[in-house]
Amino acid sequence: MNVLLADDHRLLLEGLNNLLTAHGIRVAGMAHDGLEAISLARALNPDVILMDIRMPHCDGLAATRRIKAEMPEAKIVMLTTSAEDEDIFEAVKSGAFGYLLKSIDAEELIECLDQVQQGIPPFSPGLAAKILREFACLAAPGPDAPTVNRADSAESEQVTGLTLRQCEVLRLVAQGLSYKEVGAKLGLSARTIKYHMAEIVQQLHLANRAQVLAYAGRMGLGSDAPDK
Repeated sequence: MNVLLADDHRLLLEGLNNLLTAHGIRVAGMAHDGLEAISLARALNPDVILMDIRMPHCDGLAATRRIKAEMPEAKIVMLTTSAEDEDIFEAVKSGAFGYLLKSIDAEELIECLDQVQQGIPPFSPGLAAKILREFACLAAPGPDAPTVNRADSAESEQVTGLTLRQCEVLRLVAQGLSYKEVGAKLGLSARTIKYHMAEIVQQLHLANRAQVLAYAGRMGLGSDAPDK
């Protein structure tokens, strides 16, 4: 895996470089602002870009939009201190593949990069529920729309072809639980939950986890989501 790092904190960049290299992950380049990230993305075509949001000259969100416009296949994961709703939603709308907080520990970061390699978008715990609520609000019907009852919702859910286990996993992830927490509830490993999520994304013909959460919101699967 070739990773491009983009952050204006040089000490953090060096630390990430050392961490990833120690785990056999090649750091293709290091950018210190959004403009440099765009330039290096063009030149290096990395597998993954770890992108900070707050950077000079061009912030990470603007850089993400420009990179995705030129390289739609690019997998950009935000790695930031910001847990602000506006930043999270804008990152997803800009095409970010995942959103991680810098409070994440080293082993979790490596595990998240492994998820990216498997095609599973990584999100820090609790952020999925925020995204779900946002997409659920956007997808909410107007006052004149016909009411959809639980039976209709259940019938629509069956049309997707998801297995009972996949529906259970989707419901719990939509409620904001991490893969580890979902695994604990279902008696499965976090890795198995990741596998099920990858299968769900493929089965529903969706592009990423954010779209899966939007789907779950429309189906009413996250209506009992706890606040985190």
